[in-house]
Amino acid sequence: MKYVLRLYAVAQALMALLFAGAGLMLVVSAARAGWQATAGGWDYAASEAMIEAVGVLAAAVVAIQISQTITEEEVIRGAHISAPTRVRRFLSRFMVVIVVAIAVEALVTIFKARSEPRLMLHAAALVGAVGLLLAGWGLFIRLNRDAEELEPEAMAEAKREDRKLK
Repeated sequence: MKYVLRLYAVAQALMALLFAGAGLMLVVSAARAGWQATAGGWDYAASEAMIEAVGVLAAAVVAIQISQTITEEEVIRGAHISAPTRVRRFLSRFMVVIVVAIAVEALVTIFKARSEPRLMLHAAALVGAVGLLLAGWGLFIRLNRDAEELEPEAMAEAKREDRKLK
């Protein structure tokens, strides 16, 4: 069984590397787009292109954070998501990234909607999605907290795993 778990760790390390590589490529792409936007002048079109670059950077943050989360939780810690403590920790890290990315995308869409009003509904939907995700996440944490109290040893073990990252 340990052999199979090692194979999973290798596969997850490979996925983490791929996410990191994609994130870095998105950073380079956003930097290039931002540079090209300002090379043409500092007008409204340049500001829209810069806002697009910010949206690409948000996607890069998501990819890099997912890479880091997979590396820390699955490869370094070797934590297997089964106990409520681990589930909450893993999902909380993931949700932070997703909520921030969607919120940045909502802001980008709001700026775009100034010149394309048809996008305002899309922007409103993204803002609503952020609100729903935050509310759902808060409810999940609240309900999961009660489950954690039933197994304090899992919290102690998760804290011991944190030492692997120092």
